[in-house]
Amino acid sequence: MPNSPSTAANPLLQAWKTPFETPPFAEIVPEHFLPAFEKAFADHSAEIDAIKNDPSEPTFENTIAAQERSGKLLTKVAAVFYDLVSAHSNPELLKLETEVALKMARHWNPISMDARLFARVSALKDKSASLGLTREQARLLERNWTGFHRAGAGLSESAKARTAEINERLAKLSTTFSHHLLGDEQDWMMELGEGDLAGLSESFIAASRAAAEERGLPGKMVVTLSRSSVEPFLKTSSRRDLREKAFKAFTSRGENPNGNNNSATILEVLKLREERANLLGYPTFAAYRLEDSMAKTPENVRDLLERVWKPARARALADRDALQALIAEEGGNFKLAAWDWRYYAEKLRQAKANFDDAAIKPYLALDHMIEAAFDCATRLFGVTFSERKDIPVWHPDVRVWEVKDKTGKHQALFYGDYFARPSKRSGAWMTSLRDQQKLDGSVQPLIINVCNFAKGTDGQPSLLSPDDARTLFHEFGHGLHGMLSNVNYPSLAGTSVFTDFVELPSQLYEHWQEQPQVLQTFARHYQTGEPLPEDLLKRFIAARKFNQGFATVEFVSSALMDLEFHSQPASSIKDVHVFEQQELKKIGMPAEIVMRHRTTQFAHIFSGDHYAAGYYSYMWSEVMDADAFGAFEEAHNIFDPAVAKRLHDDIYSSGGSRDPEDAYIAFRGRKPEPDALLRRRGLLNEPEAA
Repeated sequence: MPNSPSTAANPLLQAWKTPFETPPFAEIVPEHFLPAFEKAFADHSAEIDAIKNDPSEPTFENTIAAQERSGKLLTKVAAVFYDLVSAHSNPELLKLETEVALKMARHWNPISMDARLFARVSALKDKSASLGLTREQARLLERNWTGFHRAGAGLSESAKARTAEINERLAKLSTTFSHHLLGDEQDWMMELGEGDLAGLSESFIAASRAAAEERGLPGKMVVTLSRSSVEPFLKTSSRRDLREKAFKAFTSRGENPNGNNNSATILEVLKLREERANLLGYPTFAAYRLEDSMAKTPENVRDLLERVWKPARARALADRDALQALIAEEGGNFKLAAWDWRYYAEKLRQAKANFDDAAIKPYLALDHMIEAAFDCATRLFGVTFSERKDIPVWHPDVRVWEVKDKTGKHQALFYGDYFARPSKRSGAWMTSLRDQQKLDGSVQPLIINVCNFAKGTDGQPSLLSPDDARTLFHEFGHGLHGMLSNVNYPSLAGTSVFTDFVELPSQLYEHWQEQPQVLQTFARHYQTGEPLPEDLLKRFIAARKFNQGFATVEFVSSALMDLEFHSQPASSIKDVHVFEQQELKKIGMPAEIVMRHRTTQFAHIFSGDHYAAGYYSYMWSEVMDADAFGAFEEAHNIFDPAVAKRLHDDIYSSGGSRDPEDAYIAFRGRKPEPDALLRRRGLLNEPEAA
């Protein structure tokens, strides 16, 4: 057992003597965090006071660079805390999270709205052309000024005070939302008996046994509310009653009549976001949010989403009719329901494309797909990966690799936390324990990928679905954005870019996972080692565009809902569920499809505001990623060295050091073509349905 805080020095406040100065997780207990945060807040406040009270004229060095050097302890402590809260929480940490969120808001509010600090930054901005700044410095100055302006540093004192109150309350509400969602996910599981396994694959049954064991039920089998558990169950279980039960539990998270209902939280969040936007002079939160993005306006976002919605809906309705016909052919006398779609779509795919996920999963072992992701990075960017067993981790399942550049020099550490467990929030994400920078000497990043894949049992490997494998490459694309970062200033490192640009490196990387030469090398049967048969590979590639109407409708409906929640007056939204249904009716949402993220579980937009009025970003980035991969296709080599060098230099390594549109044009030679997205999804020239 680690020493208690009362008998040993707080490890969060000590220099870490671990390899690469990584967090010594085994020594850190929840009681260490509050004292560490208090010290970090005090240190940072003193550093900021010294900057704003500096009697000398503002310079880039004493104002902008000085801010970049400040808050190192706070950044260090917060990174460890939020990694544990999201990936390996416990009741003590979750209780602390509410308190820390409030303290964090109270610390940052006065800094982000400080008039004297803003005045120094504004003075530099006004004469920036004469300062002799590098391109990166000019970008940092502009982003620094924008941050103060958008936080309300130019507001009256009364407006600042109200903005601070709103920020504190929103911090608490976002934490509440997350805790409610985690509570519903932890509280539900569906036990399967021997008579409930019809249609389920051996790999799914093995995963359900592992999930039960993880929950203290050895020898049992359970379906959980992890997407990697629910979705394959819905695809393959021939028990319609159990599909309905699992589907309803999954889609009603955060909406149940229990202590985890998120409806009131959402209504308050919407009102406060709108009020904060109004204080800053914007008519809606969406207008405020999107001004500082590539999209710029809600109208531009709506135009893109509606352009995609029309053919996607037409395809989905045609598919719905085909699925209903399949039910009738089998003698079913029921109307297709939302919990039936995946099951019958899988049957239809098997019939039309002669392909099903169960056939390819034995060839998509997790370890092989990790190797594939690494190999593609090596071939594109020259980086290599070697596993390290001496790096402290927060859970025994976490693996760590040292990343070296093409010269053999240390570049980063990469942590992979791949398996679902009750202490982990659902979904998949990339984060960091330390970001790259070169301000005062080279600092190498510590990058994390977290996923929720089903764990194998009895020594069997974890087998991924095609969607799981795509998710692994997606998050690794984000990881590369962090690992390949090559900037001077920490605020511009890695993924510190516009939300509607940040998904480009991740979604672009997905393309390599589906390339025949990658699959032919790394998709090997987990038992025999045999490569993926040529026939199965061809059928897999042919089936990729199957059911894209459904997938696109699922996503675009969520993105449109996010936009409407943040565009319409908050006072007009009295009931979250009613508003959701009204908006879905307006766009003609097929009754048999449910949004990918129903409102009460929409963590992207309510567990913090990073994606609020910004969920569209995935599709905005997909326009770019579909177009960007075309550069490799035009070169007739998916690892073309010249294209890969531009990709590295202009996209993956440049972080937020340049305007994203300029970065994209530098890579591609032009702006992206929107039709690339429709082509990729197979949605061009679709007939319009009634």
